[in-house]
Amino acid sequence: MSHTKGFSAGDFNGEAFSAVVAGTKELKIKQLQKAGVFAPAPEIKDTFSVGSTTGFAYVAMRGDLSGDADNYDGETDILAPESEHYEQGVVAVGRAKAWTQRDFVYDSNVPDFMDGVARQVALYKDDLDIKTLIATLEGIFACDTAFAASHTLNITSETEPAVSAATLNRAIHKACGEGRRKFTAVLLHSDVAATLENLNLLEFMQYTDKEGITRDLSLGTWNGKVVVISDRLPAVHGEDEDENEIITYTSYVLGEGAFSVEDVGVKVPYEVVRDPRARGGEDTLFMRQRKVFAPYGFSYLKAAQSTASPTDAELADPDNWTVAKYGSVAFERGFIPIARIVSLG
Repeated sequence: MSHTKGFSAGDFNGEAFSAVVAGTKELKIKQLQKAGVFAPAPEIKDTFSVGSTTGFAYVAMRGDLSGDADNYDGETDILAPESEHYEQGVVAVGRAKAWTQRDFVYDSNVPDFMDGVARQVALYKDDLDIKTLIATLEGIFACDTAFAASHTLNITSETEPAVSAATLNRAIHKACGEGRRKFTAVLLHSDVAATLENLNLLEFMQYTDKEGITRDLSLGTWNGKVVVISDRLPAVHGEDEDENEIITYTSYVLGEGAFSVEDVGVKVPYEVVRDPRARGGEDTLFMRQRKVFAPYGFSYLKAAQSTASPTDAELADPDNWTVAKYGSVAFERGFIPIARIVSLG
């Protein structure tokens, strides 16, 4: 993208701007994507295609193959029941934002190149997506007590209430048993990450520069799981029995295909509009997006949603979620590669 001093309506190239946003590497969502947490869902993409008025729909979610085998003895018929297809409600989450720059700033020759602005927008959108993801996780854990009980490791009342070497393996084994190897990533508050780093439990990936010097990258792993750090994760302040301040942290462990994710698009994702009158003239950059984050094994109900797109508070509302069902049969919770750790550090 060519360098300009600001976002000018006359110079703005939406396609080039979108390319820089999409190419930004230092994004938390991309780390989760590389870890296999997000599975593409072409049926969702088609359902919510740009130009449709669809904001909520039901799609089929395939379950794992199961059932008792028939005896192969030359006499017993081989039965072929229909494979299970669970009904999953999915919702498009729309978000928009705008930023304004006055002509006075542009004429003052303040450096503000558009590729830099695009990267800032990418980081802003990354934060939006993390908030959407966390709100969704809060909603599904609050909607089903059986899932929350089996997929939560709460160590706040233990002798050592902070995370330790065994915490992660305990959490994923409790959630999925032998399926614990499906887990690939962990969402941590920076305070929890600091605890792990102090215990030398975080291993940072390395690279060797052109001079042959090996350096640590900011991307780390915990027991081989990619660590994504965000202070958007819950950190609830309270007091213990002796009125000492404590902070209760929530961490999430996610596995392969934990979410079906699609950017379903908007008509105009980015544009710049000029107002020649306001404050001597100004240009405003607008951003719009619509994305679907559908957690595996859960169905969105849209029972407590007031507009066409849910707010983060509505995504966190347990009334809007239920375990997906095949007829009257609920999806097997042990197959859902999502776990939660509640700790005091």
